[in-house]
Amino acid sequence: MTLLQGKTALIVGIANERSYAWHIAKALHDHGCTCAFTHLPGEKNLRRTSRAVEAIGVKDPFYAPLDASSDEQIDEVFAAFSERFDALHVLVHSIAFADREWLAKGKFVQTPREAYLSAIDISAYTLLGISRAAMPIMERSGGGSIMAMSYYGAEKVVPGYNVMGVAKSALESTARYLAGELGEKNIRVNTISGGYLRTLASSAVGGTADIETHNLERAPLRRNVEGEDVGKTAVYLASDLSSGVTGENIYVDCGVNTIGV
Repeated sequence: MTLLQGKTALIVGIANERSYAWHIAKALHDHGCTCAFTHLPGEKNLRRTSRAVEAIGVKDPFYAPLDASSDEQIDEVFAAFSERFDALHVLVHSIAFADREWLAKGKFVQTPREAYLSAIDISAYTLLGISRAAMPIMERSGGGSIMAMSYYGAEKVVPGYNVMGVAKSALESTARYLAGELGEKNIRVNTISGGYLRTLASSAVGGTADIETHNLERAPLRRNVEGEDVGKTAVYLASDLSSGVTGENIYVDCGVNTIGV
């Protein structure tokens, strides 16, 4: 099935083959989408992203270095993208950062101002900055779909998630406000609240072993989410099947968010 034949996507945030961004890129690619990629600056990061992309099977991939804390680099990425591609239909934001020193149970109240603001900047403001840069080419393409990765810790307290939960709350709100303004350009903006997945990023959060065990015992589906689950949802959001969906936060967590205790 090729739901995305003729569409082009920019994937921001592939760290390795275990990341949600990788599973999303693979699903988009499998459905016929042309995928381009950013990576953290530096040869080591390029090699790591390249290995992950090669495993997807993308031929002649586009790579661009991106330090998302720099508006200048964001502009450079989209300038380079526009030289290679005529259109942009899908934008995937899958980047987040918080100093792992403050991602431990009982340490949220000690979070210093610098660490708090840094988490908000990289994890939430970057969605605004990247969407603003993508807007002109997406509008010329007839519209498109922007999606960002969130987590249930944005809505409820997850011990150890701490300032990252605050940042994800800001991310979800940012997506809604973007959806409100970009809708007239036929650009849809949504977030996917993926369940716990063992990744490089999740390993920095204190208490993840408890989360994994809790999900297995309490999730309605009695399992932890798989990367493929989120990839399938991304295909839905990228395709015309979700043409009337914007400003939403879609849970893909095996039902964990529906359980009260």
